[in-house]
Amino acid sequence: MKKILTILAILCAIACSHSETRIYDFTAESNSGEQVNFADYKGKVLLIVNTASKCGFTPQYDGLEALYQQYKDKGLVVIGFPCDQFGHQEPGTNEEIAEFCRLNFGVTFPLMEKIEVNGENAHPIYKWLYSVKPFAGFGEGETAQFMDQMLSRQDPDYASNPNIKWNFTKFLIDRKGCVVARFEPVVAPKDLEAEIDALL
Repeated sequence: MKKILTILAILCAIACSHSETRIYDFTAESNSGEQVNFADYKGKVLLIVNTASKCGFTPQYDGLEALYQQYKDKGLVVIGFPCDQFGHQEPGTNEEIAEFCRLNFGVTFPLMEKIEVNGENAHPIYKWLYSVKPFAGFGEGETAQFMDQMLSRQDPDYASNPNIKWNFTKFLIDRKGCVVARFEPVVAPKDLEAEIDALL
């Protein structure tokens, strides 16, 4: 399995070499209002996640922090982008979000300011992420089926759009700044260990 994942990572890196845009071309504001240049993360493996504090998937903060603690010394950085576009499940201010994450989940990985991930005002990072790795379905299982049915009721053609479908969508970026994988909210952080290992 690991051999397959390693080959996949190599193929993705080759494909990325033909694209001009990397994660290093972007900047964002941190939760505390500081400018973050993603070029500062060169050589790191990044896991970028749009987060929310009042979502059924919010307990994934625990799993994301666990991944960060497990792999940060090997080069993994988890980065959270709070977003209020899905069910109004991130209504707080940047300060309230940071406090919530610290008190309830002990989050120490970097948090960015609250942004939009879809639509005209979507952050450029997210427009790039889902242009490279568009939505490809929720997979199988009860939660995946629930998500599909819920979103289909809102928009029967939702799956044809590459954008973000819900909170806690995850993008894995390799050490060269290329997007190598997208994981929908139904995929728990602990299930990403093999993919992260392959890139580290």
